[in-house]
Amino acid sequence: MVKFLLLCYNFFMKNAFYKFNLQLTDEQINKFNRYYELLVEYNERFNLTAIVDKNEVIIKHFVDSLLGAKFFNKGKLIDIGSGAGFPAIPLKIFNDNLEVTLVEATGKKCTFLEAVIKELDLKNIKVVNDRAEILGKNENFREQFDYCSARAVARLNTLAEYCMPFVKVGGYFIPYKGDVVEELADGKRAVKILGGKIEKVEEFSLEEAKRSIVLVKKIEKTLNIYPRGNGKERKKPL
Repeated sequence: MVKFLLLCYNFFMKNAFYKFNLQLTDEQINKFNRYYELLVEYNERFNLTAIVDKNEVIIKHFVDSLLGAKFFNKGKLIDIGSGAGFPAIPLKIFNDNLEVTLVEATGKKCTFLEAVIKELDLKNIKVVNDRAEILGKNENFREQFDYCSARAVARLNTLAEYCMPFVKVGGYFIPYKGDVVEELADGKRAVKILGGKIEKVEEFSLEEAKRSIVLVKKIEKTLNIYPRGNGKERKKPL
């Protein structure tokens, strides 16, 4: 019975990804299954997500994380506010050419992320327990990455100040948003101040929910005063 249910879930997962032109190997499917098991196990202690039904996790976390997969090629990715690992861990499972840094301020969530990395035997991926506004001033992290991702962290203008300092000139800040229209005007202004330009917004419908992937190219260095720190990114956004 257990084997039959697993086959059903595997079929559902492959079909869910396939709808968005995402083809996964059996090894990748197995890793997503183990990821789900760990998510449910640790969620009882660490409150990682309100979504625990497996079919919902597949759609609302796994598939959602890979909606922007085509924008990430080989290179260094830093993920800000990683939480339970979305979108960066699914992106890493799907594209092993990515070298990934997960940035998370909450220690318990870092413990979970480390467990996932170990259990899934993921290579070239690490967890940093720190705040983005502090790490963004560190020369070992500042403007060192080809990509910076973030999902469900903050409004676009605030999020840009947290994320843009990590991206090298020519790289991309790629936030995952819901309906981003209302945030775009303020977001464009902030992105410009921080040395970037919004190239495109790609929209998706995921079980009738509107999802947006914003592609922001870094065209010049971010001024050293950013991120400002002390909560100014949220209290007085650009």
